[in-house]
Amino acid sequence: MSDITRGGQFLVKETKCEDIFTPEDFSEEQIMMRDSVKEFVDKEIWPNKNRFEAKDYQFTEDVMRKAGEMGFLSVAVPENYGGMGMGFVDTCLVCDYISGATGSFSTAFGAHTGIGTMPITLYGTEEQKLKYVPKLASGEWFGAYCLTEPGAGSDANSGKTKAVLSEDGTHYKITGQKMWISNAGFCSVFIVFARIEDDKNITGFIVENDLANGITMNEEEHKLGIRASSTRQVFFADTKVPVENMLSERGNGFKIAMNSLNVGRIKLAAACLDAQRRVTSNAINYANERIQFDVPISSFGAIRYKIAEMATSTYAGESATYRAAKDIENRIKLREAEGNSHQEAELKGVEEFAIECSILKVAVSEDVQNCADEGIQIYGGMGFSEDTPMESAWRDARIARIYEGTNEINRMLSVGMLIKKAMKGHIDLLGPASKVQEELMGIPSFETPDYSELFSEEKEMIAKLKKAFLMVAGGAVQKYGPNLEDHQQLLTAAADMLIEIYMAESTILRTEKLVKSKGQDAVKEQIAMAELYLYKAVDIITQKGKESIISFAEGDEQRMMLMGLRRFTKYTNMPNIVGLRETITTKLVAENSYCF
Repeated sequence: MSDITRGGQFLVKETKCEDIFTPEDFSEEQIMMRDSVKEFVDKEIWPNKNRFEAKDYQFTEDVMRKAGEMGFLSVAVPENYGGMGMGFVDTCLVCDYISGATGSFSTAFGAHTGIGTMPITLYGTEEQKLKYVPKLASGEWFGAYCLTEPGAGSDANSGKTKAVLSEDGTHYKITGQKMWISNAGFCSVFIVFARIEDDKNITGFIVENDLANGITMNEEEHKLGIRASSTRQVFFADTKVPVENMLSERGNGFKIAMNSLNVGRIKLAAACLDAQRRVTSNAINYANERIQFDVPISSFGAIRYKIAEMATSTYAGESATYRAAKDIENRIKLREAEGNSHQEAELKGVEEFAIECSILKVAVSEDVQNCADEGIQIYGGMGFSEDTPMESAWRDARIARIYEGTNEINRMLSVGMLIKKAMKGHIDLLGPASKVQEELMGIPSFETPDYSELFSEEKEMIAKLKKAFLMVAGGAVQKYGPNLEDHQQLLTAAADMLIEIYMAESTILRTEKLVKSKGQDAVKEQIAMAELYLYKAVDIITQKGKESIISFAEGDEQRMMLMGLRRFTKYTNMPNIVGLRETITTKLVAENSYCF
């Protein structure tokens, strides 16, 4: 157990397929939970999509209460406080399958179970947890999170909301404006961040929603998507908050906010997965039913291309999300075994894999948008109509690239956190990066490798892509040192390389594990998806690596690094990409759904 992989270590450590968790590894209890959630969604949410699109906020609240009665709001809450006390994988599983029908409910669910409840569970005193968490876990009360302000978005610690201690020292008076507050219209309690005096960092408070206590709200925001998610501006004017409702310690609010975002990022990735499955399945249904030129459009190569790509990105997202979720769960269990409290174990367990959380947030949020966009295209003119589910899926997907930290912020964070981990000695990047430099100076081997074993070349390609990243990142750090963070375009290009490595490796490992349990013939479509994803990843890494190198290297150094990049991205046996897509789509069209 002590040899558990650390966050970011995937880059310098070979991972065996037996050491990762995949959706095929769900236990009987997890499958029962998944099926229960799917049944709830298919009964209560999917048939009522029109009510969500018509901005029926009351209906969102009603369905949330039903979810509370079913226990779905309490999965991550410890049993001591009225919850199910289930593991991190279970939490992601429920978030995944409950979120796919509409972004309106997905946002309400995520805001309540995550940033509305979790800060109290993980940072609250025993008294605070006993008072608030059981009501939040049952759905009797709902939570909301007040961090963003008109002048404080990505720069969360710059908020102007003030908390002033009363003369008798019994309470704080909070004054300020918060915006984009999910669940504001029906919540019972806010997590509010405010600054005390001239403190460097903000402080968190638990504030009950009492309109007689200086709390007012604007009308509901009219949004591109997530239309029935209650989103309002909230104003506090000398709102009294008992001193015992301070969350954690004074000045600890920024830390609470950042750690809450780490959990929110991987859960957001999970929340996008079933949306992709449903969009892909609906697109396949339509393509099979739509007849043009006397044949279903699913027989046309241009449509088959889209279906294969949609399914492949969905499969990759599942592979990487559940891999990371289990790594986090293992780290939490390890810390608990070492004597940490549940609170400390979960906080540190998620924080350990903050790099992977950012990677997933970016990758899956962009994949679901692309998937929905292609879904509209397959539907053609009908896809643009509100009478079909595609246009709402596209609109709902758009917010995923913005909240829980924009994708631009998360790209820079993923590389920045990796470098900080290396500087702290948590990951040895220097050693492997130095070996890559030595390899570049040496004479390459001209022998033809034996790639007769399944995935032998793909796994070697993953190892070479890691070298490409180390070469680029190492060169950038040497060039700019601590000023690297000022070169955002370079950081985001490097982040894209890092993202593709993690996603491609996760997909290959999941499929290799499947082959070992079911045999190669039984999973030839999954093999095709793994190979297709890697091929596209190599293309992206080639492009982003070249862009990076040219931006900071010159002369002989530039020529050597570009030569190294070509070496690290070169296939010996180029896969037949059209053939791979055909293999994937043939199965999907026959099954008339996403079936993996």
